[in-house]
Amino acid sequence: MVATSFAATAPAARADDPSPTPTTTPSASSTPSSSTTQGASAHAGLQADYYLLNTDFTFAAHKATVVEQNLNVANMVPNYQRYTGVKERAGVRWTGALQVPTTGAYTFTATGDNGFRMWVDGVQVFDWWVDQWDKPQTSKSIQLTAGTHDFKFEQFQNNGGANIKLEWAGPGIAKQVIPASAFRLPSSYDGEWADIAVAESGKTLTADFDSALSGSVDPSQLTVLGDGTALPVSSASISGKRLTVTMQTAIQKGIQVRLAYNGKGTLAAGGTAVKAFDLPATNGSTYRMSTPWASKVDKNNPLPEYPRPNLVRTQWKNLNGQWGLATLGKDATAPVNTSGADYKEKVTVPYALEPTLSGIGRHEDHFAYRRTFTVPASWRIGSHQRLNINFGAVDYDATVYVNGTQVAHHTGGYEAFTADATDALKRGTNELVVKVTDTTGDQPRGKQTPNPSGIFYTPASGIWQTVWMEPTPTASIDNVAYRTDLAKSQLQVQTTGTKLAGQKVTVTVRDGHRVVGRATAKAGDWANVTIARPHLWSPDDPHLYNVTLQSGSDVVSSYAGMRTVSIGKVNGVNKILLNGRQTFLLSTLDQGYWPDGVYTAPTDEALKWDITQTREFGFNTIRKHIKVEPARWYYEADRQGMLVWQDIPANNGGNATQASRDQFNAELSEIVKQHSWSTSVIGYIPMNEGWGEWSKEGTAELAATIKKLDPSRLVNAHSGVNCCNSHGDSGAGDVIDWHMYTGPAFPSPDAKRAAIDGEHGGFSLSIPGHVWPGGSVNPYGEVPDSAALTAAYVKNTAALVRAAGSNLSGSVYTQTTDVEGEVNGLWTYDRQVQKMDKAKVRAANEQVIRAGSGAATDHKPVGGKEGVASWSMDEGSGTIAKDSTKFDNTLYLGDGVTWGTGADGSGRSLTLAGKQSAQTTVKQLDTTASYSVSSWVKLDKLPAKGAYSSFVSADGADGKSSFFLQYGNQAEINGFAMSFAGGPRAVASVTAETGKWYHLVGVRDAATQQLKLYLDGKLVSTVDAHGASPSTGIVALGRGQWEGDSVDYLTGGLDGTRIWDRALSDAEVAALVK
Repeated sequence: MVATSFAATAPAARADDPSPTPTTTPSASSTPSSSTTQGASAHAGLQADYYLLNTDFTFAAHKATVVEQNLNVANMVPNYQRYTGVKERAGVRWTGALQVPTTGAYTFTATGDNGFRMWVDGVQVFDWWVDQWDKPQTSKSIQLTAGTHDFKFEQFQNNGGANIKLEWAGPGIAKQVIPASAFRLPSSYDGEWADIAVAESGKTLTADFDSALSGSVDPSQLTVLGDGTALPVSSASISGKRLTVTMQTAIQKGIQVRLAYNGKGTLAAGGTAVKAFDLPATNGSTYRMSTPWASKVDKNNPLPEYPRPNLVRTQWKNLNGQWGLATLGKDATAPVNTSGADYKEKVTVPYALEPTLSGIGRHEDHFAYRRTFTVPASWRIGSHQRLNINFGAVDYDATVYVNGTQVAHHTGGYEAFTADATDALKRGTNELVVKVTDTTGDQPRGKQTPNPSGIFYTPASGIWQTVWMEPTPTASIDNVAYRTDLAKSQLQVQTTGTKLAGQKVTVTVRDGHRVVGRATAKAGDWANVTIARPHLWSPDDPHLYNVTLQSGSDVVSSYAGMRTVSIGKVNGVNKILLNGRQTFLLSTLDQGYWPDGVYTAPTDEALKWDITQTREFGFNTIRKHIKVEPARWYYEADRQGMLVWQDIPANNGGNATQASRDQFNAELSEIVKQHSWSTSVIGYIPMNEGWGEWSKEGTAELAATIKKLDPSRLVNAHSGVNCCNSHGDSGAGDVIDWHMYTGPAFPSPDAKRAAIDGEHGGFSLSIPGHVWPGGSVNPYGEVPDSAALTAAYVKNTAALVRAAGSNLSGSVYTQTTDVEGEVNGLWTYDRQVQKMDKAKVRAANEQVIRAGSGAATDHKPVGGKEGVASWSMDEGSGTIAKDSTKFDNTLYLGDGVTWGTGADGSGRSLTLAGKQSAQTTVKQLDTTASYSVSSWVKLDKLPAKGAYSSFVSADGADGKSSFFLQYGNQAEINGFAMSFAGGPRAVASVTAETGKWYHLVGVRDAATQQLKLYLDGKLVSTVDAHGASPSTGIVALGRGQWEGDSVDYLTGGLDGTRIWDRALSDAEVAALVK
């Protein structure tokens, strides 16, 4: 219906209408400018006034006025940051004129994060001023006359992400984003203006002014912004009315581009100096981000490798390449038995529609593929031979026709399926049609979303894995599953297939070419192949056996690794065991996205590269996040020795109905069955952060389903059970898993489950020219450069070392590569720039894996009897204390440290007054190995109640002291202690006398995993202390460290402080006091 009728006018200045708002939220204030548009400028754009925000969501201080093109910004956060100085609690008001092309009825739809409201000719169209996000609001029908209409739109940003999109529909206009050409600046705008455009190549940007330019401008005076990130400028020149800017790297299609000038050059227009400006550009670039392998794709023969390494047949034909594409209506049928004229576009299979490699580059809900094929006569189809057409994966609902006959229907975007085309074949050329529906709606879809933004990404609709055909006998092998029984030295093999019931299958296992075992069993039963002295598979030694499966005339080649994964007790707590030994699963979060292929790696080389890089960075595990990969990916993980947590792709539509839950269960079951052959897959994760979870009881049922289908692998029932939309801990599965950013998280094992940190990290670095359109959406730790990113990673990872040696069985760092708006990868999204120092990351990772795998440190003691540092402190003057060992670890005294009488009454000592410390670097000290520290100590003043004084400590790589030799006053302890950060502590529960000297020795024994404390030569406390934290090498006297800050200063004295890189014996400690 028509709610309001507006005539085109140029209204006079008027007071800003406060406008009614929902009773639960306040209206915006009208400061500093309360007028709406005073007519329209001839120049395109909108005036954008940025504000800080009051706590009641009213606009506060005005911060900036700029020009923007329209309201279609996927990530507003960079704008708020640039123009208000904050990313949260800010607002913006856009004003100008709306050019209506044709008189008629119009509707407007706005979507944003957070609230917004809109006026046309002073009448409110939207009033959604609420702290919510991404809930489209559609106006009533509005009658507008052709011409110019006063326009105002406001948005506020409370916290988190921010975006805005304004669409319209009207006479001759299907619903679409209102284009920049429909907006005009208000006539009151008095800033600079230029018509700025990015060239098709993306390499140059031009700014056309109203008058001839003179003077000059240096590139350093210009800033080109792409989605809020400065892009490198190469040169700038002027000619006539045009300023041309040349870029060092091409500007991508789809990003928001602005050109800013600081006003410090001699640039003039029409003889008048050009003032500083910050203006939007029309981005006409066609350049798209791509990986190094995109140029190697042969669109007529992409991904030519045999796609199913676990069941290889010698006769096959790849059907990848150029197919015809027809877009369809919702209820339309696919054209079949045609010449192909209805399939007007060409699409490269197996790349989904949306990526550039498909040749399409857009989403469709309903569509069909077509190609023709011929069957080699040598395959003898029909003579006890069938023709199978195999699909690696099609997203989402696929119906397959051969010569107009339906031969298969499959629902599910992540599972392989087969169409038996035999009975539909004809001689010569055959037609193959695949009809697909993929709304990316209420279905298992992982991170795919119809409107990509934030942590959800571009969809992958249609065929996205290899299609191939092969001849098979009437009774044929379709699937194989492997298990290992270490106690019996057996590889257990189960085969299933088509018309195989009751048929015998012979399994032959070879180590290289040498037969090492053979067994026969009926299809569906387990064939137990005994292998003498089996060569087990592990990340350090990924040994694979060759396997041949034969049933009748059907012979297929396969392979398998022998390994087990289980939960078992280590030092009294549940840990993950690989082949019966504790193994720390240090993982990256790997989402398997590609800028040019979305779900599909451009080439097999690219697919391998991600896994290789993960290994080179020192990880031994990948968490395949909310996606399933092609079979060749798992083969490569098997071959390289990479452990895999396999997520079940979530239904982000919510699984609100029983039908959607049933479908989720069905797809989950099929995914588990189809990966029972992979050695690298050691566990499944059915739920993540509550996405699609209907109840915690339902999650427990999913875990039980997986365990019944495959008891040989672990089940992590709910990754991030502490987070987000989780319904709570079901207690099910083998693992308890928490998420924490930047973390890490430290859940505790329980009576039946091991514990892992399922996600942490996420440190973010944007590399100009290598960021997806929309810019960074990472809400976690932003860092300025690669060195800072590496340092943040190393410090964050150091916190895992001690936990790995005690309660924690694994961790997952986010993530392998950047993915669209998430710029928290080890590599950029296009795999062109390595963002961290690989050697430093690898060293940090290897330390964690060693600690968590029960391996002894590789540290070899070098200090002998004298130790690695010994300071008598008898200098009595100056600012250093000399080290009497051969390592010359001179101790440097901080300002205010003075000299006093020694513990024996004759020598000298250090005196500290509560704000001083002394320190040095002791490179020979490895706090993850065994060590001992001794000192005479004196408290001239006890610490405050609930506080500590530290005598000796080592700064931790994670920002917390690796150990504290300390005194606590009614804190967690009361007395002297040798402590780890947060405990455990070996304690002598005594109240110290001020002014009295005591002799303390703290020992960490890596062999026994214990801390010991000696007081005046006697052992007073021993505690279990599994795991240890690495230090930076800095040893501090008179203070400790916590969260990177110096703490627990000593008021007292220190004398004769010594350090050994080994555990002292009781006798050696007693001798120190004598």
